[in-house]
Amino acid sequence: MSKICVLAEKPSVGRDIARVLGCRPAGNGFMEGDGYVVTWALGHLVTLADPEAYGSEYQEWRLDLLPMLPQPLRRVVIRQTMKQYQCVKRQLRRPDVSEIVIATDAGREGELVARWILAEARPDKPLRRLWISSVTDKAIQQGFARLQDGKAYENIYHSAEARAAADWYVGINATRALTCRFNAQLSCGRVQTPTLSMVAEREQAIAAFQPRDYYGVQVRSRGMVFSWQLPDKSLHTFERQQAEAVCAQLSAAAIEIRKVARRTKTVPSPQLYDLTTLQSEANQRFSYSAKETLSAMQNLYERHKLLTYPRTDSRCITTDMVPTLKERLQACGIGPYSRMAFEAGRKMNLDKHIVNDARVSDHHAIIPTEQFVNLTALSERERHIYDMVVRRFLAALYPAAVYEDITVEATSGSTLLAARSRRVLAAGWQQVYTAPEAEDELPAQALPDLTEGMRLSVEECRVTTGKTKPPARFTEGTLLAAMENPAAYMSGASRELQQTLREAGGIGTVATRADIIEKLFSSFYIEKKGRELYTTAKGRQLLTLVPAELRSPELTARWERELSAIAAGKLAPEDFIGRIQKHARLLVQEIKDSAAVFHHDNLTRKKCPECGRLLLEVKGRHGKMLVCQDRSCGYRQTLSRSTNARCPNCHKKMELKGEGEGEGKFFACSCGYREKLTAFKERREKAGSSRVSKREVSRYLDRQDTGPVNNALAEALAGLQLKD
Repeated sequence: MSKICVLAEKPSVGRDIARVLGCRPAGNGFMEGDGYVVTWALGHLVTLADPEAYGSEYQEWRLDLLPMLPQPLRRVVIRQTMKQYQCVKRQLRRPDVSEIVIATDAGREGELVARWILAEARPDKPLRRLWISSVTDKAIQQGFARLQDGKAYENIYHSAEARAAADWYVGINATRALTCRFNAQLSCGRVQTPTLSMVAEREQAIAAFQPRDYYGVQVRSRGMVFSWQLPDKSLHTFERQQAEAVCAQLSAAAIEIRKVARRTKTVPSPQLYDLTTLQSEANQRFSYSAKETLSAMQNLYERHKLLTYPRTDSRCITTDMVPTLKERLQACGIGPYSRMAFEAGRKMNLDKHIVNDARVSDHHAIIPTEQFVNLTALSERERHIYDMVVRRFLAALYPAAVYEDITVEATSGSTLLAARSRRVLAAGWQQVYTAPEAEDELPAQALPDLTEGMRLSVEECRVTTGKTKPPARFTEGTLLAAMENPAAYMSGASRELQQTLREAGGIGTVATRADIIEKLFSSFYIEKKGRELYTTAKGRQLLTLVPAELRSPELTARWERELSAIAAGKLAPEDFIGRIQKHARLLVQEIKDSAAVFHHDNLTRKKCPECGRLLLEVKGRHGKMLVCQDRSCGYRQTLSRSTNARCPNCHKKMELKGEGEGEGKFFACSCGYREKLTAFKERREKAGSSRVSKREVSRYLDRQDTGPVNNALAEALAGLQLKD
């Protein structure tokens, strides 16, 4: 009896598919039933070969060997996952397997995962494609009922492979050229470097900002507050004398009501979440990093099966999902959501900003599945993320909020005054959230009955003051939003390129942006102070050394335009690769010709115990460390780790310093307080919190990574961001 081999991208998804298809465990790495064999990758099992695969001379990083432009690029099986690859290969090539179903993630990168495995295993059997956005039983069953011919997705594969090749040619060559030319561990990439540039540009704008004092005038009468309004409708002036003169005039005169305008306004329900929006809001609300939010989402998708596919850039759902909404409401409508789910299901809002086939790309927006939820089984972080998604799902299905906006215009001589009030007529979706603040600057207030021509005496008049504020520093959440919409950093680009990048979803992908930000931290290009991001001296120097093209999102825009043409079958991949190779030559030559010099401004007086060179003091995401300046050495030593432990004196977060265990480690606070780790544990145990103390201490200690930080090849390859 012939069977169908199903290839999934992850073990958890493979097991879910196998269960639905009636398969049972049959060996390590696969499951089998009467008509199906289900196996899985572990993400990428096959990747592009390192430069060393093209000749022993490339083991040494030398400027005279660049650029490296092998054609075609070779693929290799990843050594760490070789065992699973061999298992997958055996299942694909079994004589009783007559057909293969690709069930990797539905998207460009998922297609690449499967096709590279198939290219290496060479099973030579018919292909069909499973394309689903969630892994519930119902979604899997429906997906297998409408499998597509694998040939329909070949151009998506060619596009993905061309993108990977382009990143290899540009990333490997530019990284090696920078590292060799300036004798420092430097890496760059078409996504990583523009992201760093965004942070640097924001810092420059803040440094150049000159604050200015501004002034306004407020008048109180019959419990109302009127604000002085200038002819251009603004509420402030930069001239103090002007404001004081207006205040003096108003204090000595009555004001007359000239107009009372009532207007009904409708605020539509918010759109559903895509991954970037969810990561941004989770960072704002809970200070979760992009990677922490994605990790929680993966658990909710794969392990708990409560949410749909997380790595999506769409904020709408498709029309074929509408019949499933009531079942989804029933599944999530428990506990704190029961009343809201019932109300949302009575008359669902299905406007085009919620249900729109044209605005859904590979995957629809993140919404709850039809799976029953047990909230007690979720961790705190998973619970927070689930709550955000469910509330947004419910709010989207609620009707619009409606309110009456009352604007009052008054005069005193030639001086204009204004006041406003807002009365809720229908709370709508705002019942799910706290009502948002008004967009204008006039304070909302309860107004008494007013009629045109009414004269009011002035009870109090005062001058208000304030200062203009510089642009806010980036947080991880706002940086994610900027990566998704980087048009503000493409001032020299054409409108066509800006539009291309908007359609492509910005730089990076929803799946890789978290890793890109982590890479900037681990390369010591950015650091965090509180929630805000700052460039380091190394990061700022890199931006002066790297070719200008790699600093702008425009490069990604040009690539995406051509990759989209490849996916649509309108451009040959070979033509695109030819242009990329030419571009790589120019980048390498520009770096070779550079007269710049790289300076380590964070040198210490301590010598590396392995090579004797002076160590650098760097600050990573989780604390400070010493690293060797020699890129080939890789030595590092942790100096301190950031913790969540609070100082008993000033309640600020303390750092964990020292080496060894027990007496060798101690907590230190910026206020001067110090406490040994052993004493900290004892104090927490006496306070009845020994369980919490162990978890906290374990968390800071487990996060310490003792692997090499300056391995040149590892740093270079990590800088490529090959999954973009």
